[in-house]
Amino acid sequence: MGARKRISAEARKEAQKTMYFAKLRNVPTSPRKMRLVADMIRGLEVNRALGVLKFSSKEASARIEKLLRSAIANWEQKNERKAESGELFVSTVFVDSASMLKRLRPAPQGRGYRIRKRSNHVTLFVDTKSNNDNQI
Repeated sequence: MGARKRISAEARKEAQKTMYFAKLRNVPTSPRKMRLVADMIRGLEVNRALGVLKFSSKEASARIEKLLRSAIANWEQKNERKAESGELFVSTVFVDSASMLKRLRPAPQGRGYRIRKRSNHVTLFVDTKSNNDNQI
């Protein structure tokens, strides 16, 4: 690894220490369905977001709820204190597409229709209101 690459990697690693996030990888749901749930909680306070996810009828909401609890636990671990209500909020959520399983379904007249079974990666960042105000 070159010096320039090492320096930028170390800077990226230092920046990660001040961020509080959780990742969920290779979820066997289409990214489009997962984004619907991610859009519901983006920017909300974490207790409110947990309530929204708890009572959502979408299948993806249970997975994102577990991911949000993990991100909160990561924040508590790094700050060595409990999260108080109204302090933490969901700053960023993004859903990227992951690998795709390609299958064939029999079709009329000897043809085959392609079936694409999609999967996704979800990354969720939590932050404090006071932290976000200092950056602006």
